[in-house]
Amino acid sequence: MVQQRLPSLRDVPIAFAHRGARAHAAENTVEAFQLALKLGANGLETDAWLTSDGVAVLDHDGVHRKGLRKKPLSQVPRQQLEPHIPTFIQFLELCPAGVHVSVDVKDVSAAKTLVTDAMSVGFPLHNLWLCHFDISHVLAMRKLHDDVRIVDSTRLHKLKDGPEKRAALLSEHGIDALNMHISDWNGGLVTLVHRFNLFAFGWDAQFEPVLTSAFRMGLDGVYSDYVDRMVDVYTSEIGCVPQT
Repeated sequence: MVQQRLPSLRDVPIAFAHRGARAHAAENTVEAFQLALKLGANGLETDAWLTSDGVAVLDHDGVHRKGLRKKPLSQVPRQQLEPHIPTFIQFLELCPAGVHVSVDVKDVSAAKTLVTDAMSVGFPLHNLWLCHFDISHVLAMRKLHDDVRIVDSTRLHKLKDGPEKRAALLSEHGIDALNMHISDWNGGLVTLVHRFNLFAFGWDAQFEPVLTSAFRMGLDGVYSDYVDRMVDVYTSEIGCVPQT
């Protein structure tokens, strides 16, 4: 564990509430997002799909269930979805000024709509982080808009050429952040990624010792289901509450 806090690229790291306050409320619902903000998160994370009529909606699995039948959301119009599934615009309208939004773009065809929706409600694109696990889609999303943030979400063992070459590739193409499982990171690797002027994000930080290590190694963004724990550790390690 890192004992002394290493510097982040961000003066104010982002405490992302994974799928809202997932440990405390039904994930990816208005209630979960509102609770996450009330608990002090300065970032919200969610998953996006496109319906058959072109509406960006938030759900993890992307499956519409009716009785025993299942359909992908891409085959269902918005009006037939369960009422607890919010649209991306409804979600953005909940976000106070300065909050960061991280979107796992499960349906890559939704990426353009996400940017258009954000612009339509005046959400600042520099606070919108679009994530994908496929490097080809990551690089393609960079072309959507110069201001939107693009994130490569992967695992260390999948970087066949090593983290330094991946960081160089991302930097060359203007990608903003490398996002990996919290167990993949250490202080030296965070420092390496920072040398390429990339933000370092870590997901699945659930328990106090892991959260403490995450902030001490200098990560710029941390994802957790337990917003209350994350905010407590953030306040202790960063010296302030999460700020927007």
